[in-house]
Amino acid sequence: MELFRKYKKIIIAIIFLALIFLLGYLIWQTFFKPNIVTITPTDTGTVNIGGLNLSDDGNPNYSDITGDSNLNPDNNPEGVNNGNNNGNDAPTGNQASDLAIGGLTKTKTLTSDPVLNPIMTSNNQLRYYNNSDGKFYTLNSKGKLVTLSDKVFHQVQNVTWASDGNQAILEYPDGSKINYNFNTQKQVTLPKHWEDFSFSPTGSNISAKSMGDDVENRYLITANADGSKAASLSAIGNNADDVYPVWSPNNQVAALYTRGVDFNRQEVFFVGLNNENFKSTIINGRGFEPQWSDKGDTLLYSVYNSDNNMNPSLWLVDAQGDNIGQNRTNLSLSTWASKCTFASNSEVYCAVPKNLPEGSGLFPELADKTSDLLYKIDTVTGSKKLIAIPENASNISNIMVASDQKVLYFTDQLTGQIYSIQLK
Repeated sequence: MELFRKYKKIIIAIIFLALIFLLGYLIWQTFFKPNIVTITPTDTGTVNIGGLNLSDDGNPNYSDITGDSNLNPDNNPEGVNNGNNNGNDAPTGNQASDLAIGGLTKTKTLTSDPVLNPIMTSNNQLRYYNNSDGKFYTLNSKGKLVTLSDKVFHQVQNVTWASDGNQAILEYPDGSKINYNFNTQKQVTLPKHWEDFSFSPTGSNISAKSMGDDVENRYLITANADGSKAASLSAIGNNADDVYPVWSPNNQVAALYTRGVDFNRQEVFFVGLNNENFKSTIINGRGFEPQWSDKGDTLLYSVYNSDNNMNPSLWLVDAQGDNIGQNRTNLSLSTWASKCTFASNSEVYCAVPKNLPEGSGLFPELADKTSDLLYKIDTVTGSKKLIAIPENASNISNIMVASDQKVLYFTDQLTGQIYSIQLK
């Protein structure tokens, strides 16, 4: 009691200050706490540039920026048309449909082993590398899996296919690279310091990044498919992560290159084979993933930004000649371009996660355990339709569809196996 009398004034002062702070916090929480407002970006124009040196750290002149066209600011997929493909009603409850008509849909397991980088070739053949036995397989016209070669390729780490599936660049854990021709059953060795390959439409040439040990000896290159007659398109210096060797189907562009404008925007440059003066275009986000349409006149791409919780958003934009940057459309689907495929020049199939944790664009591994829905997109109108909910919850990658669009194939990221869904 004597102690309390001694420090009475101090204790009362502490209690009084605590009450003042508590009262002030309650008043701020009730009347003055700011609301968080999401702003939809609208500045997505095109820029006409002159020469291009990818190792140049200078900023381009943005004086020629023009307004974008057909920007769709809607980022809510709730209004997607879930209508079916053939007029039949989707099964109700837990019953799965044999056909993809907008609801729960049966899936068929095609492989028992995990596969690597499967492809639907330009002549509608499914081809892939089997991780378990080290062989390459194809699905023949009778629906049977047969080997492409008797040769065993041990521990292949990555496969880059030519569009016709007759050639593939194989990469190994020790950095070795070879180009194997399945028609001739012959292989050639490529330089270890080449990486990120892309075949030309005919398969006769490749583009890649030549990564010398010295930063001054790094280039975007083209070469014959066997590695001969290599030629530099541009120096890339320390900007290799911003260079994307993705050869366009119309044979006009060998690679794309991005340069930051601000936190939420980048500029995309189109790198031609003959120093062409292509336009560039502004995209609203980072984490750029591009995919060409069949004719190379449209670019499907995904980016993430702070206005979408750092999650990926899917976009379309014209990407040929004077139309570069026109008809930009936000498809209002949160997924990556790598989870999509063009079935024709105007039809795209995409796997869209049911739920994405915030920040999945920045850290894609956050979405490794999500399950996906399948959508079909009309790139002319920008409309999209839910076509299937796979019967077995799947984290879908490597979507493949033949030109007749009867069957959709995909790999499950968790099992690595190939599955199929009947579209027609």
